[in-house]
Amino acid sequence: MEFCVIFCTVPNKEVGLDIANTLVSKQLAACVNIVPGLTSIYTWKDELCNDQELLLIIKTKNNLFANVEEVIKKIHPYEVPEIISLPVISGSYDYLQWIETVTK
Repeated sequence: MEFCVIFCTVPNKEVGLDIANTLVSKQLAACVNIVPGLTSIYTWKDELCNDQELLLIIKTKNNLFANVEEVIKKIHPYEVPEIISLPVISGSYDYLQWIETVTK
């Protein structure tokens, strides 16, 4: 089984909790960390933006990416939310087995 970590920034804790609770309760993610205190600087619609955000770190399986993306897009208020998947090259066997066990 192949695993991934998905990054998703959110505008506030409420959105982060909604996405995290939905993903874990639907068994689409084993765990979602909500990391506060991000400053995101980016260009959007020709404007330089400087926003305070939170980062979701979502641990799941590669084959669930499309389902995770669908849930995020339904809940997320951004027109184009950040949804970036990074492969897990290696990890603790026990931890990866836990991800395998608690996700669909």
